[in-house]
Amino acid sequence: MVDFSFTEEQELFRKALREWCEKNLPLEKIREFDRKGEIPHEVIEQMADLGLLVMTAPQEHGGTGADWVTACIAGEELGYADVSIAIPVFWLVESSWGFVVDRYCTEEVRQAVIHPAIKGEAFIGIGSTESGGGSDVAAFKSTAHRDGNDWVLNGEKMYISGTEEAKKLGGGYFVIARTSPAPPDAPHRGMTGFYLPMNAPGVEINKRFDDMGRMAISTGGFMMKNVRIPDAYRIGEVDKGFYLTMEGFDNARILIAAVCVGAARRALDIGMEYIKERKAFGRPIGKFEGIQFELADDWAQLEALRSLTYRTAWMQDKRYKEGKFSPLEVSRMIAACKLIAPHLAFDIYKHAMIWLGAYGYTKECPLEMGLRGIMSYCVGAEGATNIQRIVIARELLGKEYIPYK
Repeated sequence: MVDFSFTEEQELFRKALREWCEKNLPLEKIREFDRKGEIPHEVIEQMADLGLLVMTAPQEHGGTGADWVTACIAGEELGYADVSIAIPVFWLVESSWGFVVDRYCTEEVRQAVIHPAIKGEAFIGIGSTESGGGSDVAAFKSTAHRDGNDWVLNGEKMYISGTEEAKKLGGGYFVIARTSPAPPDAPHRGMTGFYLPMNAPGVEINKRFDDMGRMAISTGGFMMKNVRIPDAYRIGEVDKGFYLTMEGFDNARILIAAVCVGAARRALDIGMEYIKERKAFGRPIGKFEGIQFELADDWAQLEALRSLTYRTAWMQDKRYKEGKFSPLEVSRMIAACKLIAPHLAFDIYKHAMIWLGAYGYTKECPLEMGLRGIMSYCVGAEGATNIQRIVIARELLGKEYIPYK
């Protein structure tokens, strides 16, 4: 018999986090953060006090050692509270990519960025996307060459979350750069991961993009011009950085699914409250089948997604703790979560906005923040939609059916 229940500790964690969100992240504050384009530092400090920042880092490294099911609980509750998705983005890039950095870094890097990030005193994120695209990691043009005990990095990264936060708080990014020529039959080889501090000489934060949504967290780009960092800042083995990048994407994608579940739940709650009260032709509009049936479909699909997300998080825990599932088995399931979650959440926001009519189209209504924020996950954050389909089909049909080979 499969046990789908959460542990008592997880239920208590959910309850405590929900209460904190209700007290500290009401929708009027989320609107204020969205309008001002900034997450207040006191919110980050409070998240640190709750053990939310880089919560997946083990206790012996200063984290809470949260498993992936617990991390998804956090993602769901933060997504429900901050429908703009800004605070969840800040949280999840640290919980996913901070996990990868901590797992493979030296103690010097751990002291330099992981420990401060856990305390809310630094930012650790992912700096992968380049101007030519983000999904084809093997085609990235950034380079690194060894010079004595140092590495010299050159290249440009674009559409990177948290560049202003990294500048204000300190910290930096996991970046990947080519360190060896790629074999013609394996372009993903010959890439290495590094921790790049934003205050390193030669790093230039050169642009802040005016995004459509999630306004309270920045998106920017940076140049690396002969940036010299010590070998101690290398993450993992030389020429094996591609695999660490894929691991980081998987970790981020499962948390994105959880955030989308929470955000979509909030949209349904807002929509249901409205359709019970709003009357047309002498009766609540919730009585009309055109709305009821759409609501029922949305709820059913969201429940299916929620179950898939938590089952996949359970598989991720089994992978890390017991080696029960292979990385590729888990990747297929994570890709399914990331394939479904953003688009379902977007559709639910669209439906709820239509139920609310003209009010749903105003900035007095929080739904428009959710629609704008969720769209960032639809267009490709942590992997484009069709990349998820390729991952799934690869595992169903075999590697010989990969379309780009």
